[in-house]
Amino acid sequence: MLLTGSAVIYHAVMNQLDHIVIAADSLRQGVDYLRQTLGVEIPPGGLHRTMGTRNHLMQLANDAYLEVIAIDPQAQTPPRPRWFGLDEALMRASLKRQPRLITWVMNTPDIGRLVGEAGFDIGVPTRLTRDNLEWEIALTDDGRLLAGGMLPYCIQWHSTPHPSRGMADLGCVLHALTIYHNRPRWLAEQLDAIDASHLVQIEPLPDSESPYLAAAIETPGGLVTL
Repeated sequence: MLLTGSAVIYHAVMNQLDHIVIAADSLRQGVDYLRQTLGVEIPPGGLHRTMGTRNHLMQLANDAYLEVIAIDPQAQTPPRPRWFGLDEALMRASLKRQPRLITWVMNTPDIGRLVGEAGFDIGVPTRLTRDNLEWEIALTDDGRLLAGGMLPYCIQWHSTPHPSRGMADLGCVLHALTIYHNRPRWLAEQLDAIDASHLVQIEPLPDSESPYLAAAIETPGGLVTL
């Protein structure tokens, strides 16, 4: 849960939900998808030269934002695997059919400490920049999603204020991020290990179904779940 209870008030000055990630086969496809689902026209963000990707961005209130990301067809192929599993064949095939919510990102005040104390591999802190923004994000060598996207990428911003405050405000607010998982106890333990369990809700799934994320967003047209 995002904003309820005294425990969350304590955590709010520590690890916070930073953003949710919508991946697309192309940015045009991703922008069209959000126009159809959320009823807004999300504006361009920028280029990630290290990763060969581009994005569009909008704020979701509470220093959180939504990112639409896609491989930049004009960029050089990066020497390392792209983040968010975007190089994987199954991911590319899925995104050709439709953009989708693939993962989320947690903002932490000390990424080095978080990586060292997590107890499992959440990646190596990697410093990146874009325009006047500077940050570190924990990246795995193979670019994979963590637990299929159910565990967050972890980021520490080195620019202030939080970049979401400079993004377009299109009247959308993130109310809740829910993870549906067939091993809810295991997932809760992993989230606890990185002090992230207060940021999401967990709902159980039967073994026959694959885990997935659901983001409840209040839009100018009403509540929508991605």
